[in-house]
Amino acid sequence: MPELHLVTEDLAAYWTGRPASTIRRWGIEGRITRHEDHSQRRNGIRYDVWELPAAKRDENGHVVEHGPAPPITSIPAANAA
Repeated sequence: MPELHLVTEDLAAYWTGRPASTIRRWGIEGRITRHEDHSQRRNGIRYDVWELPAAKRDENGHVVEHGPAPPITSIPAANAA
């Protein structure tokens, strides 16, 4: 099994060049895996950076192109009928 590289929501948002709300939505929709970190008191959700599409950035670090949205691969149990 590949090693996980877990990052916070803010770092995941930076990596993808998208807002944090998009990262949360992708997690809820099942596009990316949400990993709970019970050692954190506030917002213990982490995301595996290898599941996230990287944004293309220019030499100054500005987003040139967002990575594509991951496909919906599963329906979370809370939303299943």
